[in-house]
Amino acid sequence: MGAALAMAHVGLIYGAAARAFALAWPEPSSRHVDKMDCMAMTQPISPTGTPSDDDASVVLERVPQKVKPPQMHQVVLLNDDYTPMEFVVVVIQEFFSKDRETATQIMLKIHLEGKGVCGVYTHDVAATKVDQVMDAAQQAGHPLQCVSEPLE
Repeated sequence: MGAALAMAHVGLIYGAAARAFALAWPEPSSRHVDKMDCMAMTQPISPTGTPSDDDASVVLERVPQKVKPPQMHQVVLLNDDYTPMEFVVVVIQEFFSKDRETATQIMLKIHLEGKGVCGVYTHDVAATKVDQVMDAAQQAGHPLQCVSEPLE
């Protein structure tokens, strides 16, 4: 729309103030119109960087990731000369879900060899088991020690 036509249209509706505004408003430049025409004529770009067609589609292939299993840790009870054997058996039954016979065998191994493996778990689970055993021993007033060792 030319400035004269805009001024006539605006002048009819809004009066002298609008006419002054219409005179100050620039005509659209041919460069601006050409750029807009070019933008409308270009095709959208697909994720691969090539122009897309309506018939073609892009399929992204999922690459399977190699996930290694988590490092396992063994929970080990250490022998001391003060913690009663029966308490050790109860701890093994309660926190490691062992039956009485298995818990007694683990307790005897701890007593005879100085330490015994109560279970093998992921790092987080092993740390939780150690904390539970240490809290139970402390509450009962026993110096029982429990540690988590990584398996190789």
